[in-house]
Amino acid sequence: MSTLTIFADSDSSQALLKSTEPSEISRLLSAEGVRFEQWQTRDDIRAGDSQDAVLAAYADDVERLIREQGYQTVDVISIASDNPQKDALRQKFLDEHTHSEDEVRFFVEGQGLFALHIGDKVFEILCEKGDLLSVPANTQHWFDLGPEPDLVAIRFFNNPEGWVANYTGSKIADAYSRIAATN
Repeated sequence: MSTLTIFADSDSSQALLKSTEPSEISRLLSAEGVRFEQWQTRDDIRAGDSQDAVLAAYADDVERLIREQGYQTVDVISIASDNPQKDALRQKFLDEHTHSEDEVRFFVEGQGLFALHIGDKVFEILCEKGDLLSVPANTQHWFDLGPEPDLVAIRFFNNPEGWVANYTGSKIADAYSRIAATN
């Protein structure tokens, strides 16, 4: 279930607000300039599927968002829990960073935990299948795909180079939630 939890950036132990209501999540994030939507999904795409298969399955939605926002590059991250590079990939996203462009993800399968550091708050958004999240350029954030990812996400970029992170050097992300193993 998609969940938004808001914390003070000085206290990760006590949530200021928690919601699983999509319209409330969208409203609260929109007030911060963050887009959150839920799209219709299909059941025939799985972690490990090829980029071509995923993009073909969602071609209409992808084209609509490209026309609407002017994205130049689209790719797919598709990682199953048996991927030998999963730990290195997870680590790459866990430290606070920014991008010079919006970070846009549509979750086709699985889940991921975005944390946005906006002002004096941290907004944790557990995104699941069907969620679209657009994090504005230069927003401090981090992302956890979990220790056993089973994730397929379509990524949209304004930058033809794709995903380029500017790490802040802050250790704030270490104090906040991570996706736990499901053992």
